[in-house]
Amino acid sequence: MSPEERRSAILSMLDRATSVQVTELAAAFGVSRVTARGDLDALARDGKLRRTHGGAVSLSKTLTVSVQDRRVNVNVEAKRAIARLAAPFVEDGDSVLVDSGTTALEFVRAISDRSGVTVVTDDFTIADYVDRSAPALDVIMLGGSLRKGHRYTAGPLACRTLELLHPDKAFVTPTSYVPGRGLMTNNQDMAELKRAFLACADRAFVLMDHTKVRAPGLLWFGTLASAEAVIVDADPDGLVASDAAELGCRIIY
Repeated sequence: MSPEERRSAILSMLDRATSVQVTELAAAFGVSRVTARGDLDALARDGKLRRTHGGAVSLSKTLTVSVQDRRVNVNVEAKRAIARLAAPFVEDGDSVLVDSGTTALEFVRAISDRSGVTVVTDDFTIADYVDRSAPALDVIMLGGSLRKGHRYTAGPLACRTLELLHPDKAFVTPTSYVPGRGLMTNNQDMAELKRAFLACADRAFVLMDHTKVRAPGLLWFGTLASAEAVIVDADPDGLVASDAAELGCRIIY
C-alpha cells in the first residue's frame, strides 16, 4: 500500500470504530509503529482526525466521545484482558446492566457475539457501538440528565428507571478502589447510580484495571461485599485479593 492508500483506509476504519490504535494499524498494514504514527500525524495535520494517546479518533466523534476519547487508548490491553475474563459470565438471553466508561465499552465488545442479550446502560458510546457494530444485542438506555462531556446519564431519573428493571447481571466500573474502604467515584450523581447498579441485579461484578487501586476518588459507593466477583488484570500488592477474601467476593485475574 502507498501512504495515500493506507491513510484512506485509516479514515475508513475510523468511520466504523470509535478509535484506532498505532499497534492495530501497524499489524493491519504490515508497517512499523513509526510509520503508523506518521500516517496519523499526517492525517491530523490535514484536519482529518484527532490524535490521542497511542492512536486517534474521528473528528466526527470528537464532540460526542469527549472524556472517553482521551482514555480509549489508555491501558487498553488491560481493559481488553478484563473484558475477556468477564465475558463468559454472560449467557445467551441474559439482560446485563453495564456501567459507563472505556472498560465497560471493551466488555460490551467482548460479548457482541451473544444472542438475545439486552444491554441496559447509561452510556451513549456503548449504545452507539451496539447500534453500529453489534446487531445481535439489544439496548435499553437509562433516562436522566446528561453529564456534558462524559456521554452518560445520571441523576434521580436514571435511578428511578432502575427501580423499574431487574437485570440478571450488573457490571460496575469504579473510578478508583481504596483498600479497606471500597469502591469510589468522583461525581455525586454517579455515586448514587453506581450504588443502585450494585443493588438491582441478581449478580454483580466489578471490573477495574490495576491502576484504579489507590487512584483518586472522592465519593464512596460500595464495597466488594456487594459483588460476586471483582475482575482485574493484575493485583500486584494483593490488596484487592485481601479485601475480597474478607468480604466474601471472588477475585479473577
